[in-house]
Amino acid sequence: MQEPLLRIRNLAKQYRRGEQDIPVLTDITLDIMPGDFLALMGPSGSGKSTLLNCIAGIDQADAGEILFRGEDLTQLTESELAAWRSQHVGFIFQFYNLIPVLTAQENVELPLLLTDLSARERRDHAVAALAAVGLADRLDHYPGQLSGGQQQRVAIARAVVADPDLLVADEPTGDLDRASAEEVLTLMERLNAELGKTIVMVTHDPKAAERARKLIHLDKGELWADTAAARAGAREAEPHAAPQTPGP
Repeated sequence: MQEPLLRIRNLAKQYRRGEQDIPVLTDITLDIMPGDFLALMGPSGSGKSTLLNCIAGIDQADAGEILFRGEDLTQLTESELAAWRSQHVGFIFQFYNLIPVLTAQENVELPLLLTDLSARERRDHAVAALAAVGLADRLDHYPGQLSGGQQQRVAIARAVVADPDLLVADEPTGDLDRASAEEVLTLMERLNAELGKTIVMVTHDPKAAERARKLIHLDKGELWADTAAARAGAREAEPHAAPQTPGP
């Protein structure tokens, strides 16, 4: 039987606000398998971004375990976590986080600066990644010369250029119009289906969540499994059209 890529057990996280401890995650237990495409949904303040940050090694939990192929990430130092992230995780953000003074190719090359690749090898990898997201003709364009959807595709190319085991996406379509969002989601589906990339995506968008293979709903720091109830909750979160007034 295939082993989980990430095995999360009894994870808890709280923040201090004045004299009060505010629980954000409560006893989270979850397996993420290689090749999963998992969507995390929930209202604001439900803990979904905190869970994503713990999974990605950005934030440290207060209790519990996060086992990556048997290694407990909660026991690593900050420098060890940084090294682990650089080797195993690719990040896709809502607002792209591209550097304005760098070209698309130079932005994509950034994660490779931490590797032993030569300048020529870094360029070749970046060109191949941009071609894979349909931007082979935009290598020398700066972010300000690209549409929002194109900028997000550059960000996805940057996330996959070092061939990470895990892609984490925080509201990847939140700043895009619907057409651009559909293009980005289709690209993420391809990365999952064709390249076997494991993806964990936080989203408020039910249409984005429907593209995932599994849906997890968080509410007040607790998980709902991938069930009919979670799917129903996602559909209920979708804005409904205003009722039409009958014509004369």
